[in-house]
Amino acid sequence: MKRLTIIIMALFALNAVQAQIFDPVKWTFAAKKTGKDEAVLFLKATIDNGWNIYSQHIGEGGPVPTSFNFTPSSDYQLVGKVLEPTPNKKFEKTFDMQVLYFSKEVVFQQKIKLKKGQTIVKGAVEFMVCNDQQCLPPDEKAFAITVK
Repeated sequence: MKRLTIIIMALFALNAVQAQIFDPVKWTFAAKKTGKDEAVLFLKATIDNGWNIYSQHIGEGGPVPTSFNFTPSSDYQLVGKVLEPTPNKKFEKTFDMQVLYFSKEVVFQQKIKLKKGQTIVKGAVEFMVCNDQQCLPPDEKAFAITVK
């Protein structure tokens, strides 16, 4: 009877391991005031070794580009577009095209003009992550960045 119990527990444990969600990208968000009524938002992706996320500037037929959606608010105004560092570039057979990508870490930046001294900027980032063997379905992470 003990043996049967151990086998059943092992099967449940194996099933739990297989059901774990693969999450190779961790996002962190911060803000820094650069003036009385200006701030910069920092949207940082830390990417597990061997994985890549993609630039905001990917052509059709490629992987899902990283994109940012900011919830409209009367507390602030976006200034320009989300900036990104210079991405890496390579030909990916999977998509049969050159792709712009980031590995290990990337920090995107968005300038805002504040209409009041303190606010919370809400929104979401959508991104796709791939390694040399597979791509995971596009994912979305919500954020709420306090600007003081």
